[in-house]
Amino acid sequence: MVGLHVQKILKLNAWIPAKDTGIDLLVTDRDNHHTASLQVKYGKDFLPEGKIPLRREKFRCHSWFTLNRAKLNKSEAKFWVFVLHGFKSKAPDFIVIPKAELLRRMAKLHESDGDILQCYLSSTESGQCWETRGLRNEDWLQIINGTYKSSLRDFTRYLNKDGWTALTKKLNKRS
Repeated sequence: MVGLHVQKILKLNAWIPAKDTGIDLLVTDRDNHHTASLQVKYGKDFLPEGKIPLRREKFRCHSWFTLNRAKLNKSEAKFWVFVLHGFKSKAPDFIVIPKAELLRRMAKLHESDGDILQCYLSSTESGQCWETRGLRNEDWLQIINGTYKSSLRDFTRYLNKDGWTALTKKLNKRS
């Protein structure tokens, strides 16, 4: 799914490594001169049914990812891609984030969680994305109303088209 998006939508080349090295895709520019390595994580939708209908209405997808802190720290991938595929949307949402930024945020959000990090990424119908693990009902309502503020939890700048920007800029710069 990510490889097809990279090739068809972004018009870049995607390569699958022959051996598992912790990199799921290698992406190059059209001329194969510049590269970027990707780690891809796929999450299914866990939006609550019936219990909180407003969340179901206002959110596209609520995905749960389990990350290993040591593997994240050692990862050679320059970008991590989280695929959020909601039940009610035809196309998935992509969060494309540089590894260094993901490390920074996970360290602050989950500093006392030990080796296993539970990360909940939720995309909204209004085009936002938030890390929602541990949020209170009041926080959820603020997200729904567009008034929630948390630069650490706000992943919107890495969502979909905006998220692919850093990757395409890296690959399209000419030396």
